[in-house]
Amino acid sequence: MFRIIITSFLLIALNTNCAQNNSIYNQLLKEYVKDGLVNYKELKNDKRLDDYLETISKTNPSNFKKNKKLAFWINAYNAFTLKVVAENYPIESITELHTGGRIIGYLLGKTVWDKKFIIINKKKYSLNHIEHKILRKMNDPRIHFAIVCASISCPVLRDEAYVAEKINEQLTEQTTLFFNDATRNYFDVKNRKAHISKIFSWFSEDFGDSDENILKFIAKYLPEQISKNITSNINDWDVTYNDYNWNLNDLKK
Repeated sequence: MFRIIITSFLLIALNTNCAQNNSIYNQLLKEYVKDGLVNYKELKNDKRLDDYLETISKTNPSNFKKNKKLAFWINAYNAFTLKVVAENYPIESITELHTGGRIIGYLLGKTVWDKKFIIINKKKYSLNHIEHKILRKMNDPRIHFAIVCASISCPVLRDEAYVAEKINEQLTEQTTLFFNDATRNYFDVKNRKAHISKIFSWFSEDFGDSDENILKFIAKYLPEQISKNITSNINDWDVTYNDYNWNLNDLKK
């Protein structure tokens, strides 16, 4: 009985801590994010981000249920991305943080996403590890529209923390927003041409590994007129992948 009481107490304390933690993160996002752009100039000097990351670092998410784990790792990815950009600001692109520059960093596998600068539960992680070895393994391709690599062509950064209780709703909203943003994805119904994000090329296997399956996935989140045209004429649509704009998603106040 005593053990049960202690366990229950610890779980309550952990949940309370997580709620307070999200409260801090929500404050930061509401204050520094506008229409997906980030005021890195001011965020750079706000110690609350360090406080939030410290709490994340002391968390053990291994026993979290799926929705809570999904929310935790999305928040971790986005928050640590904010940190690495803010502490190096001003920069024009996150790719400036690659060892040797954008091209050499890719060739050597020494990009900012490969650096193990993240510590969670005494283990070191890179942003790539979180994305590819954890989030993508959870088999929900909508995560690609929630994690943000601090670039203009990325999905917009949501101005609230992801939480287990409404993670499905949040991911659906993010996905719908991304697909219906003509600066990121454009659908020429008359000529049946889809100009879509490079994200679908990089991660095609997560969306069915073919242009047809990618379009079927996208169509679920588009207005009815466009969606019906795509699904009814799937083989007539041509797909091209847009160039990716790596310029920083900087509000530049």
